[in-house]
Amino acid sequence: MKIYQLLFIMLFLSSCNEFLDKKPNQKMVVPKTLTHADLLLNDYSTMNTVYPSWGQIASDDSYLSTANWQSLSDADEKQTYIWADDDIMSSMQWQSAYKAIYQANQVLKILADIDSKSTGADYRRVEGGAYFFRAFAFHQLAVVYAPPYESGKGAQALGIPLKLDPELGGVSSRASLEDTYNRIVDDYKKAITLLPATETKLGRPTKAAAYAGLARVYLDMSEFQHAFNYAGSALEVKNYLLDFNDLAPGSSQPISRFNSEVIFPASTTLAGALSQYSARVDTGLLALYNEGDLRKIVFFQAAPEGDGSHLFKGSYDGSDTGIFVGLTTGETLLIRAEAAVRLGKIQEALSSLNTLLNKRWSKNSFSPITETNPDRLLKIILQERRKELPFRGRRWADLKRLNLDASSSTTLKRIIDGRTYTLEPNSLKYAIKIPKTVIDQSGMIQNQR
Repeated sequence: MKIYQLLFIMLFLSSCNEFLDKKPNQKMVVPKTLTHADLLLNDYSTMNTVYPSWGQIASDDSYLSTANWQSLSDADEKQTYIWADDDIMSSMQWQSAYKAIYQANQVLKILADIDSKSTGADYRRVEGGAYFFRAFAFHQLAVVYAPPYESGKGAQALGIPLKLDPELGGVSSRASLEDTYNRIVDDYKKAITLLPATETKLGRPTKAAAYAGLARVYLDMSEFQHAFNYAGSALEVKNYLLDFNDLAPGSSQPISRFNSEVIFPASTTLAGALSQYSARVDTGLLALYNEGDLRKIVFFQAAPEGDGSHLFKGSYDGSDTGIFVGLTTGETLLIRAEAAVRLGKIQEALSSLNTLLNKRWSKNSFSPITETNPDRLLKIILQERRKELPFRGRRWADLKRLNLDASSSTTLKRIIDGRTYTLEPNSLKYAIKIPKTVIDQSGMIQNQR
């Protein structure tokens, strides 16, 4: 399949690409200047809000009642929720993420024809942004559509198509999982060398974002030394944390959009199965929060049914239109903490963990974690990841990598209309099926069941 074929018209009709709207001469439609490239990356709806939600729907952060499941209008969401073997019919989530990749590749093509020496810092900033967005989108797709990364096995496993140019021709095929993650790592490393420490444009990445994104990738790969190093580098550039004592927990959206803890903002497409009208917080997750932990009242509120269930309201996007999957200081501290304890760096792990928790508990309730046994401390840190990152798109990735170790594996269960559905650790279903239209048009290999 020509992977961008269905995206081309959408891209060039987009009202977000301001320079297209301002050119009465048809010869000027094709973007070719640094300003054009910069505007392409400023297209927030295309570059920041297009990432797939299938993993979040399939995870155990939330559950649906039978009535709410039956009321979903999207058949793909219904089947994904119960881990059915049915084909995914809609290609929108796939196409939307690849549209962001197309646009990043378009920027890199424009820049290749511009003299970088004559443009200096602006050129590097735009080039770094393109590499960052491509890496971020590839990683989001790999988390959903590829199996978990296992060292030494990536060459045999299937990853995702790696489109590296904006040409519409050519046949798309899946790269190996090893090549997929190598490309993501390489793009992030290029972004690190090019991006500035600060950025005035909302939605655009900085050097800290590239460090944090790479730390997240290395955690998914269980490359803990690299995860520790890059998380530390991110925190050296940006380490601001929201103090939950200063928030208004009674608000319907207590965490504001583009707040100072956000390193890079991104969200998924809208999903009915994750909306406040349908999704209810997993009871096991809710039970993890102790008295004094402000995250319980900042993230959740009682559902209107009055049955003791709760809904999620703590999005870092300041809205309920999509799930926030961006990068934050809080997540980066937890990456550093987990990597540190796995490397035997107990004091570094405790420092990162307590730095976070000090801003999450009420001021008169917080007692620093002092556990020094590596195994017990690791369990505490993993539990804090669970409590800090609900409805953030990370639970699916965590389940995939943690299931590789029997001591941290989890069996998921759903009950719909009296029937129990089960997802076993390391199931092939942890790689969501690629949309049927993509498979039919490309001939690429489908994820097996």
